Amino acid sequence: MEKITTVGLDIAKHVFQVHGINGAGAIVCRRKLRRDDVVGFFKALPPCLIGIEACATGHHWARVLMALGHEVRLMPASYVKPYVKRQKNDATDAEAICEAVTRPTMRFVPVKSEEQQGVLMLHRVRELLIRQRTMLVNALRGHLAEFGIVTRQGLAGVGMLMALVDDDDHDLIPPLARSALLPLIGQLREVHEKVSELDRQIHAWHRSNELSRRLEAIPGIGPITASAIAATVTDASLFKSGRQLAAWIGLVPRQNSSGGKDRLGRISKQGDPYLRRLLVVGAHAVLRFSRNGKTAPTRWAAELLAKKPYNVVAVALANKIARIVWALMTTGRRFEATAAV
Repeated sequence: MEKITTVGLDIAKHVFQVHGINGAGAIVCRRKLRRDDVVGFFKALPPCLIGIEACATGHHWARVLMALGHEVRLMPASYVKPYVKRQKNDATDAEAICEAVTRPTMRFVPVKSEEQQGVLMLHRVRELLIRQRTMLVNALRGHLAEFGIVTRQGLAGVGMLMALVDDDDHDLIPPLARSALLPLIGQLREVHEKVSELDRQIHAWHRSNELSRRLEAIPGIGPITASAIAATVTDASLFKSGRQLAAWIGLVPRQNSSGGKDRLGRISKQGDPYLRRLLVVGAHAVLRFSRNGKTAPTRWAAELLAKKPYNVVAVALANKIARIVWALMTTGRRFEATAAV
C-alpha cells in the first residue's frame, strides 16, 4: 500500500469509515472498519495526521490513536459539514474530515485528558440531578397546593412541606395522598444527598488544582465555575485574545453585517452553554451584592446600570469575567482586585 500521510476517520459505535490520502492528495485507502479492528489497522500504519470530529467519543479515540504515535486533530462537526459533497454517508463524511483537517484556517479542539472528562462528568451528572430535584419539588408543591397547603419558596419552604407529609398527627393531608407523596419525599432526600456528594467531590478536585484555585479569586466565580472552566478550556493560548474566549462561550453580539454596515444583535450563544450560564449567574450575583453595598461595583458596570437594563449589564459583566479568565490562564498570574475596578 502506498504511504498514507493524512486520514479522515468517521467514528461511530460499531462501524468506522477510513479515508486516507498520500502526500500528493491522491486517495490511497477507503474502507470500513469494525470497532475491534480500528486499533490494529492504525497500529500497522506509519505515523500520520488523523482528523476526527469532536463528538461524544472523539477524545477517547484521539487518546488511543495518539498513544500509537499518530497526530490527531479534533474538529467541530459544524466546521466539517461544508466539505461534504452531495449525499451524506459515512464515506463522504470521512472524505470531508480528511479534507477539512488539512485546511490551514481550520480551528481544532484540544484533546481532553481522562481527568478533565471525569471532572466534567461530575458537573453533568450534578446538573441532571439538580433538574430532577427541581422536578420533584415542583411536583410536591403542586400536589399539596390542591389541598390548600402553600409555603414560601426556597429550601425552607420545601422542608416545611416534607415535614407535613412525614407527620401523620394532623388531618391536613388525606391518607391516600400522603401514601402517594411519601415516595416523592424519599426520592427528593436521596437526590439531595447525591448532589451534596458530587459537590464535595468537585470541591475536592478544585482544591487540588492550582488553576482552578486561581480562577476562584475572580468576583463572580466560585469553585463550581472555576473547576468547570479549568476542565473545559484545555489550552487558553489557542484563543488570541480574551474576546475570542468570550465569543467561543457565546457572550458577544451576533453579527449580521454587510456593505460596511455593522449590525449587532443579541448574544450569539455559541460554544458551551453550561459555562455561559455559570458566568451569567455569577455576574448576576456580583451585581446583586454590589447593589446591597457588600462589594464595590466596577466603574464601567455602574455606568452601564444607569442607562442599560439589568440583564444586559449582567451579560456584559459575564463577558468581562471571561476576558479576565483568559488573561489569568495565559499569563499564569493571580487576580488583582485593584486592576478590575
